[in-house]
Amino acid sequence: MINRNQTDKAVVVGATGMMGRELVRLLLEYPAYQRVIVFVRRSMGISHPKLVEHQVSFERLESEVDPSLIEDADVFCTLGTTMQQAGSKEAFRKVDLEYPLALAKLALQHQAASFIIVTAMWASEQSWMFYTRVKGELERKLLSLGLPRLVILRPSLLIGDREDESFGDRATNMIFRIIDPFLVGPLARMKAIECKTVAQAMIIKAQETTSSALEVLESEVIPVEANK
Repeated sequence: MINRNQTDKAVVVGATGMMGRELVRLLLEYPAYQRVIVFVRRSMGISHPKLVEHQVSFERLESEVDPSLIEDADVFCTLGTTMQQAGSKEAFRKVDLEYPLALAKLALQHQAASFIIVTAMWASEQSWMFYTRVKGELERKLLSLGLPRLVILRPSLLIGDREDESFGDRATNMIFRIIDPFLVGPLARMKAIECKTVAQAMIIKAQETTSSALEVLESEVIPVEANK
């Protein structure tokens, strides 16, 4: 177990996505954080006294990010895309592996208080699915960095309000909502999970002053953590 001081500064990368927008909204409401710093490619289009927005290129994070913004901050990473959005496996790896890893290295280099990231259920380098295989590779590389405080959340299907929601997204969400009551016993971990629930769990874990250097939260325990 480690003991650490709470910080009043949060950094969010991936703030314009469905998960990131919900996380930023909750952080702005959370009294312990006095500054919520977001690194984005495009403006979120919102204003708030606590919000500090920096438009950056994720290709050049190291040169474009002021180290003082990272120092002593809780760094939240919600970067992620889909194969459909990315258009190729190479582009997918950039967003879901290379950019988060670059951010984690900055967090380590500039002494962030914690690094908290959303990956995926069944993340494993041995997975037969490209998506979860990349997530597993990311997790292994994050573990190898030796971050002083690393929290990994592995949710199942995330549901919420997507700005660019496709017909396929809507259909998948509807199907999961229908079958949700039937996912019991060993299948319960496959239940879809609200972005808000995951975001709440991320904040609660970040605020813990006595905690393990590494925590991995599987989907079925995320709601429990969110309700603490």
